[in-house]
Amino acid sequence: MAEVSSKELYEFKKTLKELSNKRGRGTELVSVYIPPTKQLSDVGKHMRDEMGQSANIKSKQTRKNVQSAIAVILESIKLYRQPPENGLVLFVGMIPKGGPGTEKMEKYIIEPPEPVTTYWYKCNNEFFVEPLEYMIEERDVYGVAVIDRNEATYATLKGKKETILGHLTSGVPGKHKAGGQSQRRFDRVIEDLAHQFLKRIGEHMNEAFLPLKDDLKGIILGGPGFTKKDFYEGDYLQYELKDKVITIVDTSYTGEEGIREVIARAADDLENLDVMHEKKLVQRFIQELRKDKGLCSYGEKQVRNNLIMGAVDTLLLSEDLTSMRKKFTCPNCGYEKDITVKTQAEADNLEEKCPNCNDVLKETSSMDLADEFVELAEEMSTDVEFVSTETEEGTQIYRAFGGIAAILRYYVDY
Repeated sequence: MAEVSSKELYEFKKTLKELSNKRGRGTELVSVYIPPTKQLSDVGKHMRDEMGQSANIKSKQTRKNVQSAIAVILESIKLYRQPPENGLVLFVGMIPKGGPGTEKMEKYIIEPPEPVTTYWYKCNNEFFVEPLEYMIEERDVYGVAVIDRNEATYATLKGKKETILGHLTSGVPGKHKAGGQSQRRFDRVIEDLAHQFLKRIGEHMNEAFLPLKDDLKGIILGGPGFTKKDFYEGDYLQYELKDKVITIVDTSYTGEEGIREVIARAADDLENLDVMHEKKLVQRFIQELRKDKGLCSYGEKQVRNNLIMGAVDTLLLSEDLTSMRKKFTCPNCGYEKDITVKTQAEADNLEEKCPNCNDVLKETSSMDLADEFVELAEEMSTDVEFVSTETEEGTQIYRAFGGIAAILRYYVDY
């Protein structure tokens, strides 16, 4: 996936979640995916053809809504001379806000984080968001290698796709019938050939994996014998890559079949890596919390202040954080006050009064609390990690610290 900021990724996921929850009264929500190589004139022609086809829709209201959506799409693509670098995705349709007659036209134009590969036109009672959801799936890169004395194969694993990068053969002879001094000489020759083969494997893996080391989540080694452990314990793999070896598994096969076997046997280790990353972050926060002058802070007010002064290194936000930050304004004198609420009902029931003229403050703007913190973090080049509540540590961040915690760059005295 192309490099995007934490804020952009968070907003993209949030938009997709909103889109996936929208429903039309009939099959009248239109989704169009335009690849970067697609001529917009061809898209326009297809939309006009679909406009003609929609005349056959039996329901008068559905027919009208589909034609209105297509007309909006035709007007929207006129704003582009050609599709953006990664293509264009449009979602247009009449969304009901309540009972019959409350439908309003909604339009979403998205430039996706990865190139659109297939042209799609879909008309349904929901938007077709699956291709975009796939783009933001966690598809970390792993290095995989299967090694024995005769051959070695190394590959990358990204999402569900494995890519074979190279296959090496050793030429190391097997058993021999020489005896006496000849036997010892042959043994030395064989051991040297085996050493040279492991050295060659290391050189090829270093060349393949070092350019990926910043994105490489881990390396898995496998093989049917002891050679894989000899390789790991020796000085064959560059130290930064050696530190990324997360597990060594026994396999029955080598070659491409061995790569698939390694991946299958290491499934549990791969599945737990994201959880372990989250656990380590929270544990680091807890360790700092135990110190007299620990590099940590928690709670909305404290963390916000530290973000504003640039003291936060890593911001931890719970995925279950649903509070909203609202601005209330005095309609009489213009006095403003920011207030955090957990629900819209809480905001509606507030009767906050102006300290200047005693008039009741009115809500004038609103945003998710998480959005506010992500924006502050982006301004200060602070890393943002969204923590799930599926782990004990993540639940602790949500329940004990209000879903907002921070690991600091330097100690702040309160």
